[in-house]
Amino acid sequence: MTHPNLAGLRLTSPPTYWRCEPGWSWRARPLPDFLLWYVLDGVGRLAVGDRNVALAAGTAVVFAPGEAPVAGHDPRRRLLIFGMHFRTRTRAARVVPAGAWCRVRDQDLVAALARRCDTSFRLGNPAGARRCLEYLLHVLWEDATSPAPGPVDVALDALVRAIRQDPGRRWSVAELAARCALSRAQFTRRFTGYAGMPPARYLIQARIDRAHQLLSETDMAVGTVAAARRLGPVAARDR
Repeated sequence: MTHPNLAGLRLTSPPTYWRCEPGWSWRARPLPDFLLWYVLDGVGRLAVGDRNVALAAGTAVVFAPGEAPVAGHDPRRRLLIFGMHFRTRTRAARVVPAGAWCRVRDQDLVAALARRCDTSFRLGNPAGARRCLEYLLHVLWEDATSPAPGPVDVALDALVRAIRQDPGRRWSVAELAARCALSRAQFTRRFTGYAGMPPARYLIQARIDRAHQLLSETDMAVGTVAAARRLGPVAARDR
């Protein structure tokens, strides 16, 4: 489900990191605006109405105006939270998905966006901070509303990236299948469903795409590019 555009989005508090004190607990009054929380470290519990959420690294929550969250944590594993208050003219149901929380899949991306949001705000760039917040909300919405990929899908995604990054490597279908812990037949079927073509054809296409880029953007000779991209013999070997 695509996240809608957020009309009139603006921060109403600075982006903030806080390491909760050992004796910390939180019983909020009804919130006047939206509040984004992202847990970077620690363990805790959160209750909002009849919803109870276990807090751990990678947990993200967006509270809606009027909600009164209650939270606590393990003083031996104190929560480290990034968050900020914000407003938008978009109604709450279109800002956060049902449940209002998710487990973030790409924690490095969200942590980087949090850092950039904090830095932009401190350097007097509210537009940059707002764009980071908007992208954070898009990422959280996507992770909350789309099915989590299984381990094979995660492995396939990593393989596709690796092939696109280094298409000239001597990849073989047997090696690729082993990386996913699948038989060659199983791997070919799953890869084709994921990438839209069989692995050998995908590899050839990746090499052709890279060769076209090199010929268009560099002064490398055709023969040099063909040798570097292994366009002939490897394509036949992997077919």
